[in-house]
Amino acid sequence: QVQLVESGGGLVQAGGSLRLSCVASGRTFSSLAMGWFRQAPGKEREFVGAIPWLIARTTYADSVKGRFTISRDNAKNTVYLQMNSLKPEDTAMYYCAADFRLNLDEKGYRYWGQGTQVTVSS
Repeated sequence: QVQLVESGGGLVQAGGSLRLSCVASGRTFSSLAMGWFRQAPGKEREFVGAIPWLIARTTYADSVKGRFTISRDNAKNTVYLQMNSLKPEDTAMYYCAADFRLNLDEKGYRYWGQGTQVTVSS
């Protein structure tokens, strides 16, 4: 089993930045691929980005490419989502997810955190 806990969400003005964190416990973190997803009210959950246990192949959704950066610290069992140049349309509940293979589809992840809310005001 893998337990995931996100933090770092909040209210920020458009153009601002936030860094989300996701701490994992329960299994060997360094062997896990980690994904970030988000869900806005009334919309389906969508892929934001993912990082495999091989850090070199980070993948992002087109909507966040160039603004968001995913990184991981295996010594701290933590994955980060640095969000810059935030827009009101980035407002959503953000979730981290984990599994043993990198996947762009939420169905590919067995383990999920509880989510952290990000609200971007215009």
